Amino acid sequence: MISLGSISWGQNQQQSQPPQQQSPPPQKPSTPPAPPQSQSQQQTPPQSQSKISTEVKLVTVYAAVRDKHGKIIPNLNQSDFALQEDARPQTIKYFARESDLPLTLGLLVDTSLSQRRVLAQEKSASYSFFDHILREDKDKAFLIHFDREVELLQDLTASREKLRAGLEQLDTPSFSNASAGGGGSGRGHSHGGGGTLLYDSIYLASNELMKKQHGRKALIILTDGVDHGSKESLNTAIASAQRADTAVYSILFADEDAYGAGGRGGYGGRGGYGGGGRGGGRYPQQDHPDGKKVLERISKETGGQLFEVKKKLPIEQIYAQIEEELRNQYSLAYTPDRPGDDSTYHLIHVTVSQKDLIVQAREGYYSGP
Repeated sequence: MISLGSISWGQNQQQSQPPQQQSPPPQKPSTPPAPPQSQSQQQTPPQSQSKISTEVKLVTVYAAVRDKHGKIIPNLNQSDFALQEDARPQTIKYFARESDLPLTLGLLVDTSLSQRRVLAQEKSASYSFFDHILREDKDKAFLIHFDREVELLQDLTASREKLRAGLEQLDTPSFSNASAGGGGSGRGHSHGGGGTLLYDSIYLASNELMKKQHGRKALIILTDGVDHGSKESLNTAIASAQRADTAVYSILFADEDAYGAGGRGGYGGRGGYGGGGRGGGRYPQQDHPDGKKVLERISKETGGQLFEVKKKLPIEQIYAQIEEELRNQYSLAYTPDRPGDDSTYHLIHVTVSQKDLIVQAREGYYSGP
């Protein structure tokens, strides 16, 4: 069972909608029915629909700009930017330096066995990050953990206290019985013997939470990047974040000793969890996924960034860099020159006139649901 709060796999759409109220029995109208509309009156709804369609076609891209040393450049103007969709130049109709817009954050924490020895450090740094970045009555965040299940520990809130309480639930009661398998009402009963539902966690966070929010949105994932047992594929996970207009910042925090001699990726990849142990010889080494490459792709295609925790780059410093970037973004909005209602993926390319600067923005968007 993959759960996100009260939402279970396969029931997402039904449970996310409120139940319909039963209509009262029809009553006889007290006035005669209105006469049929004239042809001119019948043409009114299409005009309304056209107005709605025009509003929807405004595409917003959030971009961060750095120099070759990685320093944020916060003082560019609209004339410094150029934007293309599917290799066609577009006119930027709206431009702003976004430091004051509300921010919606989602923290996804890998609580599988491979993260056991780094989890305490992740918890401490994560609370400090929330404490610094969340502004009262403006920003919101939620917290999800994933191992062999996906669980919403704290729904969207501006309360630091609630987020702290959620982070405290990241303690490791499931580690001791992770190999027990089978039932029980506790966490991690979905896949006996362990699991890491990374792709499912991205999909559910994007589809069930981020898609309903407006403005700037970002997911931050703490993991070693190895998925084990997800129903969703890597491509589907990325597409769900793109459809939700959500950037994904990946923090690669790997305990190399957790995988033994097999190194990172010893699970054997997506779908390879049936009866196998960790890092065994059941799967050829060349089939092992590279967690770093997976996270790099997720972040690059959604407009986020990949960070790797090292001795010279501790997790606290990584969080500080993410915070600085989220507070120094540019907002570029345009109306596509060839709007379409179908669900087509369109490539976006943002550049600046200065050749020594690097632009970080999402690579595309879907034109329909």
